[in-house]
Amino acid sequence: GQAQECLLEKSMLDNRKSFLVARISAQVVDYYKEACRALENSETASLLGKIQKDWKKLVQMKIYYFAAVAHLHMGKQAEEQQKFGERVIYFQSALDKLNEAIKLAKGQPETVQEALRFTMDVIGGKYNSAKKDNDFIYHEAVPALDTLQSVKGQGALGPLGWGGAGGSLWERSQPGLCPTGAPLVKALPVNPTDPAVTGPDIFAKLVPMAAHEASSLYSEEKAKLLRDVMAKIEAKNEVLDQFMDSMQLDPETVDNLDMYNHIPPVLMEKCAALSVRPDTVRNLVQSMQVLSGVFTDVEASLKEIRDLLEEDEAQERKLQELLGRVPPAPGSPPGLAEVSKECSKYLELHEKASFTNTELHRAMNLHLGNLRLLGGPLEQVRVALPTPTLSEDDKQVLQNLKRILAKVQEMRDQRMSLEQQLREMIQKDDITTSLVTTDRSEMKKLFEEQLKKYDQLKVYLEQNLAAQENVLKALTDANVKYAAVRKALAEVEHKWNTTVQTLVASYEAYEDLMKKSQEGKDFYTDLEGKAAKLLERARAACQASEAHRQQLLER
Repeated sequence: GQAQECLLEKSMLDNRKSFLVARISAQVVDYYKEACRALENSETASLLGKIQKDWKKLVQMKIYYFAAVAHLHMGKQAEEQQKFGERVIYFQSALDKLNEAIKLAKGQPETVQEALRFTMDVIGGKYNSAKKDNDFIYHEAVPALDTLQSVKGQGALGPLGWGGAGGSLWERSQPGLCPTGAPLVKALPVNPTDPAVTGPDIFAKLVPMAAHEASSLYSEEKAKLLRDVMAKIEAKNEVLDQFMDSMQLDPETVDNLDMYNHIPPVLMEKCAALSVRPDTVRNLVQSMQVLSGVFTDVEASLKEIRDLLEEDEAQERKLQELLGRVPPAPGSPPGLAEVSKECSKYLELHEKASFTNTELHRAMNLHLGNLRLLGGPLEQVRVALPTPTLSEDDKQVLQNLKRILAKVQEMRDQRMSLEQQLREMIQKDDITTSLVTTDRSEMKKLFEEQLKKYDQLKVYLEQNLAAQENVLKALTDANVKYAAVRKALAEVEHKWNTTVQTLVASYEAYEDLMKKSQEGKDFYTDLEGKAAKLLERARAACQASEAHRQQLLER
């Protein structure tokens, strides 16, 4: 029945004629009726137990459902033949049978319910449309269903061209006519001893207990072999690791000459940043020039004030000597003392700021060249970085060391590969089948013969372990010759790193220099204004003092 269902679905997808689809559907109904009769058999019921009722209800639901599908397509056939009265009765019958199927479908999965609802929409729509058309347009008499030709499932496949004489759909798929009464599908008997049906034998791995015990003994022999080999490998690996640690030779960094052919990314980043700010150096120089100009103006103003005060003091001493007075003459103009006090304060500030200004200029001169370098062509930057100069002998020493280090790594890799092969071989080694047919007295001999399969791998491992001593001796000699080259490379690398750090520091110092330069300009601009005012006051006070001295001389 289920196989016939598949053919029904295929025929509907292929848009077969309605009459053919109806007969295929009727054949589905016939098969499910046979299944229902088989389920009602007492022997079958006792065999299935509780699920017998569920199966029977499901089969009955399918009988009504596919009967509805058959009558639906008979109604479509009547429609094609313009037998509008027959169309109504077929659609009505399909609707009645579908309602019975829905009643029996209670408790079925949601997918079944959804299919029934969809079919109800189709058949219900067809019935309503057909009845309305007949009532208002065609006015044909609606015959009784039992007066119409019954839909038979047997002999339905001849016109479809599926199957052939003496065969089924599963056996052949050739077009041709089929004898009347032959079904579209054929049930094939199931052979419970066929592995294709029942799957592999679940008892295939059952072996006698003696064979299991012997297999355990053989496993211990394999484990012993692996332990012996691993003890030798681990001892050699420990010696190799200690030796390489003491040498401090990293194969990846022993030859870092390629590093000097490229500008490091950190410098490339700084060069790129300066390339989009081409006025960096000029702005810094201009800022420092403005600071120097203000600094000079302040220094000139304070010097002039100091000169005026010293000149006035000298004139005052001459007057005192002339008049013979030690204390100042009464009525001398005030203000010079305040001017002198303020001048001393400004001079002290200027002296402290002068030190800062000198340090700022020194820092600028230190970083200015580096900033020009970073802002210039990249080739100049690369040339400015130190590079090692190796003689041909030095290069030969370096190449020899690299070759031996590669041999060390090759020895390590081969050793790991052989170890992995040994472990996998032991893991897959199962002689249980042989043990079942071997006498207990012959077990030891069988073990010895089976363990010989590992001899070749053991020989390769022994050769690998034995080669370590010679490789390490050659590495020691090469390292001795490499000592001078290593020292020279280390010194160049140190200089190279220092240069890179210095250039990076110069770039990072730029913003700080600009900030401090601006702070210096702000400080000296303020001090310049105060010094200018103090100079005016000093000039006025000195003039007043000179006038006062002239008055004293005229008395």
